[in-house]
Amino acid sequence: MSRYGLQKAPKARKKKSGGFFAWFLLLAVAGLIAWIWWNAAYQPPKRKSPGTNTVTETAKQIVTNTAPVIAPITNARLPDIPTNQPAPLPYTLQMRTGSVRNYFEAQVALARQGLSPGSIDGSGGSQTRAALRAFQSRERLPQTGDLDTETKSRLVLTEPAYSYYIVTGTDLQNLAPVPETWLGKSERPALGYENLVELIAEKAQASPGTIKVLNPQLDWDHVPPGTLVRIPWVMRTPFVAKASFVRILLREKVLEAYGGSSNLLAHFPCSIAKKVEKRPIGRLTVARIALNPNYVFDPAIFPESAEARLIDHKLVLPPGPNNPVGIAWIGLDKPGYGIHGTPKPEQIGRTESHGCFRLANWNAEYLAQMVWVGMPVYVEP
Repeated sequence: MSRYGLQKAPKARKKKSGGFFAWFLLLAVAGLIAWIWWNAAYQPPKRKSPGTNTVTETAKQIVTNTAPVIAPITNARLPDIPTNQPAPLPYTLQMRTGSVRNYFEAQVALARQGLSPGSIDGSGGSQTRAALRAFQSRERLPQTGDLDTETKSRLVLTEPAYSYYIVTGTDLQNLAPVPETWLGKSERPALGYENLVELIAEKAQASPGTIKVLNPQLDWDHVPPGTLVRIPWVMRTPFVAKASFVRILLREKVLEAYGGSSNLLAHFPCSIAKKVEKRPIGRLTVARIALNPNYVFDPAIFPESAEARLIDHKLVLPPGPNNPVGIAWIGLDKPGYGIHGTPKPEQIGRTESHGCFRLANWNAEYLAQMVWVGMPVYVEP
């Protein structure tokens, strides 16, 4: 047994010595790994490349920039909205709101309140100045017609001044030239829009030139369905009650509708009779209201027309925006007289009618919703 004991003792000591070396080696390796990890974990962060910073700043500018986007957007997915109606801008394209800064924004803000500056064109012409005076009167400001500092601060855009019109296949299919003759017009099934610019301009209450300026990238002879056309965005305040009476001021060539408290509800530029003796003065009443009316052409009323002198019977012209009385007729109790729309809104404000009072189609349609049969209409010099 002693022999076996002497033989086993050295083996035991050898095993103990080998284990100590293994543990020492393991601790050394672990320390090395810890040192490497320590230095790697606490290296200073690498600087971002200039390209990353540029992208970040660019994205920030896109979000905060209020400049309008005029590039065409075709076949875009949009929220469900009625066709051939202005589409609200996506939130990423929203533009500024607040006090107006220029005549274009002022015209949009005025039109939304029913104070029409005529066709929106960004100019400070006589019709815009008249609308500003109406606004200033309502706000109890000096009636200068100027877009001064106080008027700008009171005239506010609660929504962006621009939106997009979605061109539909129906819009394009219904475009057709309007015949120049009375007979030719009477033979058409409808007197619709002649071209896309005319259609969009009228729906946006703007001049055709304004629509073209806002969309310089479009080829108007080749606009496919689904194209978004940038337009002034007029959203008129809906009225909750009918007007109480209407005043037509011949000298100023304006028509104004008032509420029950003699508060101004609407202001529109209008055309009046060319001949003074054809201008009725005094109290009239509304006798009839018709939307999208036919028009009966009586050649006896147009002796100045060479064509009328050759026609021996009356003609019935179909409805449409290019109908001679536009899309709304408000007949008055004086035979042959009325308030109506017109196919030529840019000519509103002239003395050229045979006695009726012409409004832009969009204003005539708006007024037709405010008046009622028997309502008084006061025509003043």
